Amino acid sequence: MQGYVSLVLHAHLPFVRHPEHEKFLEESWLFEALTETYVPLLQVLQGWQRDGLNARVTMSLSPTLCSMLRDPLLQARYTRHLEGLLRLAASELQRTQLEPRFQELARMYHDRFAAVRQTYLGHQCDLVAAFGKLQDAGRLEIATTAATHALLPLLGDHPSAVRAQILVARDHYRSCFGRDPRGIWLPECAYFEGVETVLQEANLRWFILDSHGLLHAQPRPRYGVFAPVFTPNALAAFGRDPDSSRQVWSKHEGYPGDPRYRDFYRDIGFDLDPAYVQPYWPSPEHRGFTGLKYHRITGATSDKQPYDRAAALRAATEHAEHFLEARVGQIHKLSSLLDRPPLIVSPYDAELFGHWWYEGPEFLDALVRKTVTRQGVVELITPEDYLRRYPTNQIARPSPSSWGEQGHLRVWLNERNAWIYPHLQVAQERMSAWAQCHAQLGSVEQRAVRQAARELLLAQASDWSFMLRSDTSPEYARQRVRSHLLRFTALHDQLTRSKVDEKLLAEMEQRDNLFPEINCAYWA
Repeated sequence: MQGYVSLVLHAHLPFVRHPEHEKFLEESWLFEALTETYVPLLQVLQGWQRDGLNARVTMSLSPTLCSMLRDPLLQARYTRHLEGLLRLAASELQRTQLEPRFQELARMYHDRFAAVRQTYLGHQCDLVAAFGKLQDAGRLEIATTAATHALLPLLGDHPSAVRAQILVARDHYRSCFGRDPRGIWLPECAYFEGVETVLQEANLRWFILDSHGLLHAQPRPRYGVFAPVFTPNALAAFGRDPDSSRQVWSKHEGYPGDPRYRDFYRDIGFDLDPAYVQPYWPSPEHRGFTGLKYHRITGATSDKQPYDRAAALRAATEHAEHFLEARVGQIHKLSSLLDRPPLIVSPYDAELFGHWWYEGPEFLDALVRKTVTRQGVVELITPEDYLRRYPTNQIARPSPSSWGEQGHLRVWLNERNAWIYPHLQVAQERMSAWAQCHAQLGSVEQRAVRQAARELLLAQASDWSFMLRSDTSPEYARQRVRSHLLRFTALHDQLTRSKVDEKLLAEMEQRDNLFPEINCAYWA
């Protein structure tokens, strides 16, 4: 084999669950990702299994996402959401009778929604189990990430907080997949020196860095980003390949910007009469996406042209061929310079494929099918596969880094969100104190400490600081941080007075119900 490619898809959403409302705007984040990314990716992976393709990929499933995917309330709401999409698509088939191009698209959406529904219900609404079966069959490697996707370097002053994020995630992975994870996606690929100690305690074997986190390691890695290094305590650090990343992520060069692809923003939820589409909005009070979009990107103009599905699929196939040829070219060049086959690590947010880039799953499908025809040249493997084949690697200490703007932590620590961290520090110190005496408390008090741990983990999620920085749903992000910290503080005050309000505690447990077997000793 001349070289290897490792495709790594990071699937994560923040924990959004609001049983107090019949319909809640932000729950649509999960429903959209299910319809456009998670179910289509599952269908693609099952297609590879059905056809016996020798291709292994890696997918990290965050604990918060898995918790939502397994939650009966959200499963029922998503099923209801799918029924609504099918009704809307059926209405569109009638409305567009005099517009053949749009009616053809309405039929496509109706067929796709029906296929998603069939797949979802066929797995008893449990996609976590469905992905787990693919891992058990040797088709997929599932990695984990921090419990609530906290940015670990910003918790570094409280080692117990980092420890809890990692070990709670490890335990949750066990409950989902019946085994321990071998790899971890560090949230935002953010690395700081010392995190390996906790990763080693969790029996993790590898993680992924952005390119500069590996290239600036000490000593400098002799293979660049085309082979992992071992940290001094023997964890493998894999570096992101900048060329394959740029071909997909770049605003100017990336494939998703091709004018033939479906436009993300133009949706009938904004185009049509509110009286007609309001029942299908994510929230009755706000215009929003329905998922039916009839226009293509077209270019830098507001005059969007109708979407041509056949042309878009041809573009996806062309781009898959181009991507593969670029990787083969890299491998040929590197093979003459290195004394082992190079490894090209290509990590992406999973939600890019299908949700943001509608044709992304078809791109991946074409890429994998074309890659398996290049036997002897390039092979799709996982980081764990590589370590089994090449167990000896250079020892180096990676550089602190992230894959955020300018490669450091500015996205998550700036003038818009810095107010969060002093409050988190106080809560983390209090949590450690309660963890020290948790075992000596009564049963109700122990429940209160466990719920305080859940509220702290949820407040630590990097999603909220990102939303504040990017001005994406900033009020919701602000409200989530405050509400979790207020609940934590209320529980702390009740524990201090030895007077826990059981009714209020039960309400909190019912609302924020993830990690049912959480171990508070991790904060001690």
